[in-house]
Amino acid sequence: MAETVVKFGTDGWRGIIADDFTYANVRVAAAAIANYVLAKEDAAAGVCIAYDTRFGSHSFAKVVAEVLAGAGIPVAMASEITPTPALSYAVRERKAAGGVMITSSHNPAEWNGVKYKASYGGSGKPSIMSEIESYLDKPLAKAAKPAPVETVDFNTDYVAAIARFVDLDAIRSSGYKFLIDCMYGAGRGVVAGIFSRAGVPFVEIRNEINPAFPGINPEPILPHIKASQVAVVAEKCDAGLITDGDADRIGAVDEHGNVVDAHKIFAVLLKWLLERKKWPGDVTRAFNTTKMLDRICARYGRRLHEHGIGFKYVCDLMLEQEILIGGEESGGIGISRHLPERDGMLNSLLLANVMADEKKTLGQLVAALQEEFGEHQYGRIDMHIDEELKQSAIARAKALKESVGAADFAGLKVLRVETLDGIKFFLENPDCARKPNAAETWLLLRASGTEPLLRVYCESCSVESVDRVLAAAKTFVLQGRGA
Repeated sequence: MAETVVKFGTDGWRGIIADDFTYANVRVAAAAIANYVLAKEDAAAGVCIAYDTRFGSHSFAKVVAEVLAGAGIPVAMASEITPTPALSYAVRERKAAGGVMITSSHNPAEWNGVKYKASYGGSGKPSIMSEIESYLDKPLAKAAKPAPVETVDFNTDYVAAIARFVDLDAIRSSGYKFLIDCMYGAGRGVVAGIFSRAGVPFVEIRNEINPAFPGINPEPILPHIKASQVAVVAEKCDAGLITDGDADRIGAVDEHGNVVDAHKIFAVLLKWLLERKKWPGDVTRAFNTTKMLDRICARYGRRLHEHGIGFKYVCDLMLEQEILIGGEESGGIGISRHLPERDGMLNSLLLANVMADEKKTLGQLVAALQEEFGEHQYGRIDMHIDEELKQSAIARAKALKESVGAADFAGLKVLRVETLDGIKFFLENPDCARKPNAAETWLLLRASGTEPLLRVYCESCSVESVDRVLAAAKTFVLQGRGA
């Protein structure tokens, strides 16, 4: 048998529709999941399956259901387009063996994917994902009689749960008006419906189903959120709340149309949880997230765990110990009291709750953070390059690591290097030295394990400093072309 192209990454498998994301390969992925559930979980508890707004998602979900049911695993199939966190909530509440979500999250329109959610209602732990992958290309025995496939509404109970989690009366009384941008994704109508029933003023954009995601990738970062920047000002809103294709990630813009990145969203929520809610628990963050979180945790005496990139690491910690909140650079933030899962819609509601409690617009909240904990600015570039150039860049970065103290990057001396997940250089930056309480400057190079992609991240004390370091990093990577 030829080796399959299916490969499970940090949260599942993704591919290009009709190229490698085919019915045949979806069956391979589904068979691996079925074999895992039969071997390691209570298969009789069944598996929940849901799908997003992407091209073919519903039909691919039916293929997964067919494979699992054929192996004797009962299936609860979503009755309509469902956000990923709603599926995770259903898995936990129904005490199912697991869940499968057909989505490619924030990827371009030509992509689709298979996400696996474990019985606890969150991303499969690294050990689970490795086990599922070990079953790829192994035969799946058919049951003597297929298990039933039941059609279920996963959305209603989930929406009620996140609405209970926040103070909607306070949000309504605040008088703030919100822009909601669904990016043509599975979050359509969810936050808008909650606000409508609660009497909170809002405007919702890009809420129609359009699998082409016209002109954008459904990822809540620039340049894809320019429509939010324009609309929040035109509609005189106090914040713009944005969710990605499957609504598990959050982005935002302030009342002036300025982008509020995921790091600042995380920091705003963290400070409010520690200061206002005073809920117990440690904090987790991925290796590529802002170190402002470290400063906030130090101020409030909370332990911070740094881990690899991917929400499965957050989930792992949430299952092992008391974690208040955890998150990653791409807008995935989870509150363990709700689910060991990232949830863009819950976090949208929570941001509105923070604004109501603090009596500040989103822009004012961010300004107050920067004033208190020092200016932290962040940038990222995604370099779609061939495998040879990607590996050359990583090899040259590793070589540079060996000369800490003597080497420089972008004209800045390399002070130290960390390699938890990728290669991160901490740089001596005179611009930051002149600013009291300023952020450290760091640069991270991380190669994707599943795509011809190198991601480059930087945090520093000013937008100009970030831009300068990222430009130098891009030049460094491209120097390997033809070498």
